[in-house]
Amino acid sequence: MEIYLLYFDGCPSWQNAMAKLETASREEKLDISIKLVEVKSDLEATDAKFLGSPSFQINSEDFWPEDRQTYSMNCRVYRTIEGLKGWPSVEMFRQKLIEIRKDKEHKK
Repeated sequence: MEIYLLYFDGCPSWQNAMAKLETASREEKLDISIKLVEVKSDLEATDAKFLGSPSFQINSEDFWPEDRQTYSMNCRVYRTIEGLKGWPSVEMFRQKLIEIRKDKEHKK
């Protein structure tokens, strides 16, 4: 499974987010590949439908999509059980990975 982590260098949250994703994939015993994609401009943000740093995509679809008209370079905030954070929790990633795995199995 190939997951894209979209980020920009000025936002420090992506490293914590990557660690949480790696933990969740180990807990679910999934073989994933994380591809880092640095977004460097508002034009690139628009092209990638970048919802903020960090964002996670598989097959060009965001893990937690939002209805947006514009895209730009900004830090993203996630609603977790611990309140607003700059990255998703391990449990949020676990649930998303389980959902993705079920979808893949269903399409076979």
